[in-house]
Amino acid sequence: MLRPGAPGKIYGYPAKHSNAFLHVGTNLTPLAENEECVDAFVEVAKNRVSQSIVGESWITLAYWRALCDAYGREYAYVREVRPSQPLLALSGDPQVPPSPAVKALDFSCYPEYLDTSIRMYTEEVGQQPPDTYPSYCRWTLNTGRAYGVVKDKQVLFKTDVGAAAQGVAQIQGVWLNPRYRGNGLAAGLISAVVTEVRKTHPTVTLYVNSFNTRALRAYKAVGFSQVGEFATILY
Repeated sequence: MLRPGAPGKIYGYPAKHSNAFLHVGTNLTPLAENEECVDAFVEVAKNRVSQSIVGESWITLAYWRALCDAYGREYAYVREVRPSQPLLALSGDPQVPPSPAVKALDFSCYPEYLDTSIRMYTEEVGQQPPDTYPSYCRWTLNTGRAYGVVKDKQVLFKTDVGAAAQGVAQIQGVWLNPRYRGNGLAAGLISAVVTEVRKTHPTVTLYVNSFNTRALRAYKAVGFSQVGEFATILY
């Protein structure tokens, strides 16, 4: 049986003493120690409302296959499957000097930041972000979770802090203006963000597509190492 948690968004399995959880929102995100929860989680996702399924690779792919078996085209018809997304972590000082150009961004750069964030999202996901995305971007700026380089009202680099708790923070939405890609700048920019984030969260994590070899080289240079693997199914 399932125990609902946050209103209509989080479910725990089993109902008492839950050891597996499912977040239902823009993403479907399973979190579990084994596949025992899969059938129960399939029951609460009959009508797909999420744009993706994302989580640790082994449980995400097992959950997706079970959804396809149960509901057919509703879940089987996808835009893209990304089965291997290395999860990286860094708990020490970066190995590359941080770029002094990186600053915490505030609401004064909201128009440029929003435009760039939409561009980043579209490049990464392959479609326009949901209607709630502008409010998310406002929240990110107002809570001090955005970092980047802005010059002459143009965002040259940006990244955000997503989930953050118990000394661990995830950075996401990393984007570098195409004009500056391939010039060896990314490592120093990421290093600066890591340095700032580690002031409050000693461990910094992120995940990246396995085919993005340029990004993987930059993260390795900064000092990140792989600690797991995610997968994403995009609709």
